[in-house]
Amino acid sequence: MSSELQRAAYAVLLPAFAGLELDETVRRYLNRGGVSILLGETREEYLARNMSFERRRTETHAHFTGIADAAAVCAGAPILVAVDQELGGIQRLHRLVPGLPSAQALTHLSAEEIEARSYEMASAARVMGVNLFLAPIVDVVTGSNPWLYQRNLGPDPAEVSRIACAFIRGVQLAGVIATAKHFPGHHQTEHDPTEALASVPDSAEDFAQGLKVFREVIAAGVQAIMPGPAVFPALDPERSASTSEKVIGLLRGRLGFEGLIVSDDLDAVSILRGNSLAVTAVNALRAGAHLLLVSSESGLDALAQSIVQAVENGQLAEAQLLAAAEKVRGAARVSKAQVDSGLYVSYSIPGGHLTRRVAR
Repeated sequence: MSSELQRAAYAVLLPAFAGLELDETVRRYLNRGGVSILLGETREEYLARNMSFERRRTETHAHFTGIADAAAVCAGAPILVAVDQELGGIQRLHRLVPGLPSAQALTHLSAEEIEARSYEMASAARVMGVNLFLAPIVDVVTGSNPWLYQRNLGPDPAEVSRIACAFIRGVQLAGVIATAKHFPGHHQTEHDPTEALASVPDSAEDFAQGLKVFREVIAAGVQAIMPGPAVFPALDPERSASTSEKVIGLLRGRLGFEGLIVSDDLDAVSILRGNSLAVTAVNALRAGAHLLLVSSESGLDALAQSIVQAVENGQLAEAQLLAAAEKVRGAARVSKAQVDSGLYVSYSIPGGHLTRRVAR
């Protein structure tokens, strides 16, 4: 097995775990080429859209800086430390960073105020070692959607875009990568795709609105995008957005997105669709994803081995794997360079008008 291929196979994995300690599995993953971790939440916290009382009571800034520093030492390279820090949804960093208003309250703030408050929040996160937000959610939800209940910004595409673009600008000025999700826009899903097979009903109007929002967040400079877990029968009736060459091809071709593409959780029932995790991972890479979200308990070594074997068997192009790995490493390097350069932004509101100053 090529050492370069093996390290690349680990580099394209984004293992999620709920605690703030590196276990032996994750340490080994980082030692062997991994450069990303997701500091996630428990299933109960995910469903409640809120961190547990015990977590909020006990977690400190030092816990986050400690795990970020330890992970970087294990990897021997700049790394991506990701969290879910959604607008109006799951906020993994809870009371440790300045909070943002509810989704409804955000509609009463100007774009400049949202940008300033997002910058303040992301700056605090960056000091703790976090440099990747799996947010904002930009799905324009117009129908039943139990999966995005209490997590979305509503049915008005103009308002979703306005709030999301301001959030993205503020977060990325602080040196944190924002991830717009879930491409191409899940306006309705009858079932929660994490638990059941789910598809998005064909609606030309809803689809066009969803794509319009993604065009606008791309124009705003969003650095990462996450395809979703559901199937879009009108585009690809066989595979979820996260594993579909047609869906990701639309993102990279028609929309011209050149940034980091992060899959949704490959363990989701609607992404697996009866396949093994190894097959699903290879399908996602072949479709054009760069970074694969998986559980740290999903067998990272076996998964990396399966990716290498797919290259050796001709199921996945070697160049595609190496390019995906370099895309992930490059994102980590750029994020670190932004902080090392001393870039900062200050905001003031003279006479009630908000202005922004960038300095080094």
